[in-house]
Amino acid sequence: MADEINIQWKGKMLFNANSVGGSFNIDAAEAVGGENNGLRPKALMLTSLAGCSGLDVVSLLKKMRAEIKDLTIDVKGELTDEHPKFYHKVHVQYNFYGSNFKKDKIEKAVKLSQERYCGVSEMFRQFADLTYEIKYIES
Repeated sequence: MADEINIQWKGKMLFNANSVGGSFNIDAAEAVGGENNGLRPKALMLTSLAGCSGLDVVSLLKKMRAEIKDLTIDVKGELTDEHPKFYHKVHVQYNFYGSNFKKDKIEKAVKLSQERYCGVSEMFRQFADLTYEIKYIES
């Protein structure tokens, strides 16, 4: 199975990306000729990592009957200093909201996502030191 996307140049540094399920803009910073009207390509990589793992985690937790009130995922990437700049360190922080957490199931779901199911995590591990942590926020 192959994934396909299409991007169309909209002028200056702006592109519109289309794929199955939706579209979004890609743009550059004003300092390099963009107008900040879209996501940056490298930031999209971090977004893909969070989205891939998030989908895994919520699906696994549903199957495990481990309810949570909410989940946010923060991803921070550290770029190399030299060109071509790429993420050499990436940290994923899972923030679970709720009460009476089934921590063993949550930790299992996150570990399964990171180490078995999330293909984006596996891709990142090919070029970056990928770490993760879990935080519980009572609400």
